[in-house]
Formats: sequence, structure tokens, C-alpha cells
Amino acid sequence: MLSASYWVPTAAMAFPTFPDHCFFRYDHHHRNDHKDLRRWRIRTTAAAYPLFSNQIQLTKDSSSRHKLYQEAIKTSRDKFTREISFQSKDKDISLAKALLYVAAEDGAFMSFNREMDACSILNERRNVSSPSEAIDWDSLEQMPLGGKTIHGWLSELDAIAKEVEAELVSRDIGCHLVEVLEAVNLVLFESRGLTRSPVLVDSKHSYLHSVLSSRCGSAILLSIIYIEVCRRLGLTIVGSRVGEDFLIWPQTGYPEELFKVTSGHSLFAIVNGRCVEDPRSMASDLTGTSLLGLEIATNRDIIGIALANLIRLHWKRASRSNHGLMLTSPLRHVNDAGEKPNMMDKSNVPLLRPQDLRLAIMASERLLILQPHNWALRRDHGMMLYYNREYGKAVQELSICMAFAPEEEAEILEPFVEKLHLMRLESSWKSLGHTGRLTVP
Repeated sequence: MLSASYWVPTAAMAFPTFPDHCFFRYDHHHRNDHKDLRRWRIRTTAAAYPLFSNQIQLTKDSSSRHKLYQEAIKTSRDKFTREISFQSKDKDISLAKALLYVAAEDGAFMSFNREMDACSILNERRNVSSPSEAIDWDSLEQMPLGGKTIHGWLSELDAIAKEVEAELVSRDIGCHLVEVLEAVNLVLFESRGLTRSPVLVDSKHSYLHSVLSSRCGSAILLSIIYIEVCRRLGLTIVGSRVGEDFLIWPQTGYPEELFKVTSGHSLFAIVNGRCVEDPRSMASDLTGTSLLGLEIATNRDIIGIALANLIRLHWKRASRSNHGLMLTSPLRHVNDAGEKPNMMDKSNVPLLRPQDLRLAIMASERLLILQPHNWALRRDHGMMLYYNREYGKAVQELSICMAFAPEEEAEILEPFVEKLHLMRLESSWKSLGHTGRLTVP
């Protein structure tokens, strides 16, 4: 660790000693002499001033860490893409792996930002020690994620399944469906103490590893944990979106059995908790017949719901200082006949929290891999790029969106894209050193 202060002898500062292997030549001038002189200055200065020497080492260490984080970000995205690839059968997709790759990418991105902030402080104040710790991993598989590796969190799900098996053995009962589900509930919600977060304001409630660690999470992530644990027990759990809830139940050819009341509760209520018995919930009106009418969510659908929640969470955090700001707000301004024609301007783009905005964009990029033809999603992605002042990319995304969007939506987007294109041209014009302003007709 770099010390904040060093005592350097006055004599050493006034008359630095030169190593014996340093030679001076006056007999000729070589075109690379200035490079040799620069290297000699660095060596001798580092010898005289230990702080400078440690500074060089910290810079090298930071550069190495930056490369590791950048590689982890890229590898996480690649592995996520391969996991949900449309060449794979949906039943073979691991919900846990896909969402752990999401968490790893976002975690590496945030760690990279912290490293950049630490380097900035170090560059501004040379006498401040770096808060960064040495990295003892060199691949995504070894990267710590909330204290464990990706493999470690998968093993945690295995351990939960073994706890359920132990609970069933201790009861000395057969593997009847009701008993298995009651044992899963006992381990997850009583022994492990998992609870549902009523409001998504903390990002740790939206990442699989942090939900397993903090024991509090969103409804969709608790459902995913339930599905993954039951899969390890050889029990298939399916689910569907019903109103604001995501409901799950064991796959069966006789859904009416799920609604038979035993011990004061139906099997459907045992799995989904109080929301089934809450008259305010749409789930309370479900029967064995109406359950058959629900569209069963695929693994890709479930991952998509989790990613959509991440987009909403990070956008809300990014726009915290602009209460009520919607992604589509600028579209209304451009298409309002009462607005001035030059209303749209870079200075009117609100300032958002950059890290949270980038995390929202990253979640949107992953969701677009799953749903490339979803025009509304691509529109929202393009608008986030606009807020991030990436005008060229925003024009590209919104132009693609217009090809898929309904005609009335495309008509709203068209004038905005045209003006956005002119803003991009103006940025290019100014970057070439030109003065003046391109007028928007």
C-alpha cells in the first residue's frame, strides 16, 4: 500500500546520485538520444523519490486491473449471449447462469468505474494512497461476485436443494408433490428467510447473487430461485405473468388439483403465497380452467422480465434528479405544433446519473438480444442513447425502430430522428473546428 508521506533527505534532493551504469556521451548526436534521456530521467527520479517509483507501479497495477475488468465485461456478455442463443433449446437454458452473467457484467462495470475514479483522485493528489486492492483473479470464472464466484453461487443453489432433500428425509415421508413443495417453502422462506421486496429501489434486490446473499429480492427473482431449486429436485415448475405478479406452479396435466384445499391452503397458494388469497390480486380469481388459458413463460421470457425490471430500476435511479422524466418525453416536444421549431437542442437534454444510465442501456442491449424485433424496446433503447448524448447510435436504433413500429408510431418518431440526425451532423461539424450553427428547419 502506498504511504501518504515519505521523508526524503535534503542532500538526496539537491544532489541525486547516479547509478554506475549511466554513461554520458558527447561525441555524437543520435536521433534517439532524447528517448534515452527520458528513460534515464525516469530511472534516476524514481531512485531519488520513492513516492514517484510507487506511483509508476500503481499506474501499471491500475492498467492491469482495467484490462481484467474490461475482459470480464466482454466475457460476461459473450457467455450470456451463448446461454440464451436461439440455437439452444429453451428448456436447456439455465436461468441461474444467464442472470449470474448479467450480474458479473454489471459488477465488473461498476468495479471498473471505481478504479477509474480512484486513478483520477490519485492523479490529482499525488500524496493520496490508492484505495484499490490487489486482484487475485485473472478470468471471469475466478472473479468474486458478492464474495463468491459464479460457480460458487450455482453451488449455493445446489446446497439449498440438498437442504430440501434432508428435510424430506427427516420427515420420513414419500416424495408426494405437496410434501416436496412444503419442504421447499420451509427451506426457502423459513430456514433461509427469503422475503419479497415491496418496492424496487435497491439494485441488490434485482441481482440473483445479492438476493441469495441479502435474502430479499423482487418477485421474479424469488420465482427464479424457486424454479432452479425445484429443477435440481427433478420437479418442473412453470410460470406466467398475471397482472403485476409472476405466478408459478408445478407442471401437471390436472391443473384443477392445484386448487384443492388441504390443510387450509391450496397447492397453488402454497407455491405463490399470499398473493393468491389477496382479493386485490388478479391471481385470486384464477381457477383450474382459467389457468389453462395463461401463456406459459419460456426461460427466455423469464430472463426478459428480469432484464426489463433492471431497465426500469436503473432508469429510475438515473433520472432521480428529474422526477417524473419519461423516456418518450422528448418525442412529445418535437411533435407539439405549439413548440418552437428549434426547441430540440443539446442543452435541453437533462443531466442524468451516468453510471445508472449506462447500466440501464446495458440491460436494454441484453433484452434486445432476446427480442430484436420488439419495436417499443428498440425505441426506448434509442431514447436512452439520446439521453446519453450518443446521437449517432440513437439515430441508428430509432431508424431501425421505425421499420418495425406501427405507422402512427413511426410518424411520431420521424421528425425526432430527423432533428437528431442534424444534431449529430452539428457535433461532427464542430469537431472539425468549424464555427457557426446548423439551423434546424
